[in-house]
Amino acid sequence: MLHFDNSYVNTLPHALWRRQAPTPLRQPHLISLNHKLIKTLGLTASWWASQEALDVLAGHQTLSGSDPVAMKYGGHQFGGWNPDLGDGRGLLLGEIIDNAKQRWDLHLKGSGPTPFSRMGDGRAVLRSSIREYLAGEALHHLGVPTTRALALVGSREPVRRERMETGATLLRIADSHIRFGHFEWLSHSGHINELKQLADYVIQRHYPDCATEKEPYVAFFTAVVKRTATLMADWQRVGFAHGVMNTDNFSITGATLDFGPYGFLDRYDPYLICNHSDHNGRYAWYLQPSVGFWNLNALAHALAPIIPVPALKQSLAEYEPTLTAHYDQGMNARLGLAQTQEIDRALVQGWLSLLQVAKADFTLSFRWLSTNTFDVLLADTRRWGEQADTAISWLAQYQQRCLAEGLSEAERLQRMQSQNPIYVLRNYLAEQVIQAAEQGQYEPLERLLSALQSPFTEQSEYADLAEPPPAWGQCLSISCSS
Repeated sequence: MLHFDNSYVNTLPHALWRRQAPTPLRQPHLISLNHKLIKTLGLTASWWASQEALDVLAGHQTLSGSDPVAMKYGGHQFGGWNPDLGDGRGLLLGEIIDNAKQRWDLHLKGSGPTPFSRMGDGRAVLRSSIREYLAGEALHHLGVPTTRALALVGSREPVRRERMETGATLLRIADSHIRFGHFEWLSHSGHINELKQLADYVIQRHYPDCATEKEPYVAFFTAVVKRTATLMADWQRVGFAHGVMNTDNFSITGATLDFGPYGFLDRYDPYLICNHSDHNGRYAWYLQPSVGFWNLNALAHALAPIIPVPALKQSLAEYEPTLTAHYDQGMNARLGLAQTQEIDRALVQGWLSLLQVAKADFTLSFRWLSTNTFDVLLADTRRWGEQADTAISWLAQYQQRCLAEGLSEAERLQRMQSQNPIYVLRNYLAEQVIQAAEQGQYEPLERLLSALQSPFTEQSEYADLAEPPPAWGQCLSISCSS
């Protein structure tokens, strides 16, 4: 049984939420439980497989202590301000506290219409729910802060998107579902007292160290700047493209939030646009760090009524050095390097340039480096085609850099294999799983989920999941309805 302590509803003003009961999903059935997450949180595994749990997950029943609400917020969408946003197809069921005294939001996605649905049906479809379920696990096990999901439920309820699909619900878990857009909506609506209340609440719950600082609001914003910077660095480090980096999709705690038309790099293409609605390439992969800073500027504007502008600018100045340092450290780790030298940034950029010109696979190229000695790497010239001379030159520089750090071959390979995954969530793999699930076959989903939860450990039974995409699966463009 879950025990709730709902501080969001009990602490924050009604302007930020509306009570709303879930709309029951017709003919539901359990598709998948995230057993690893259930165990981590110390929850009762047997209960999650019960009929009572299914009734809760499908919106037929509300647990004692749960107080479902739809959150109200606004946001900048593709650069334009929209005040008419909020939870349109999901509900914050409440907050639970795990065995480690960590507080978690439980959020039921696909739970039906809310006051903020804007004429929508409030449903999620199986396709998008599977994609979010897998993405949370993929990023988490790659060491990237993210929301995750406890359970996935399907149904026979018809839901129309680009085509007729079936409805589903996803029970999402996060340290917080508060977004940049919460602050923006209060500020732009002139609710300054409520803005202070929200800032005080977030500091108390998520940034308690800031409460004792001389200027708590300034310290809070600085902390958000740094967390966002490290998140952007992590996305670039693992080759993740979010696709819809609107401010209403940015978590105040620096976790990846709201998976729509995302993608992981196949061949290294910095200009990847994974969202087919992003006609101008605003959210292209290489621009993600810049967009993160743009979004922080939007948040700074929202906080201007309670933080002096010079202090906001000073906090924003922390973004670039924080992002650069975290990215450099992460990329050095992918090359097996623990120390930092002046040559390293050029070394990393030289490798990425080599991958780009050769149109090489991002994940498999790093894995190739991490599983072969230099003798093998230098001899394997055919993989680089016309770039063979450039590749040999780079590998020689890299070898000298490893020698300068005193790295033995065994040490380098061991370090690198713990940082360079063999399994990532390629869009073609997600598409295969979705097609099977739509036919009632869920074993491929569980199989891919298992591989993504151990991404650095090669397992022979998952060899097909480590292959580059086939021709049909290259450069897949995903819609916002996903």
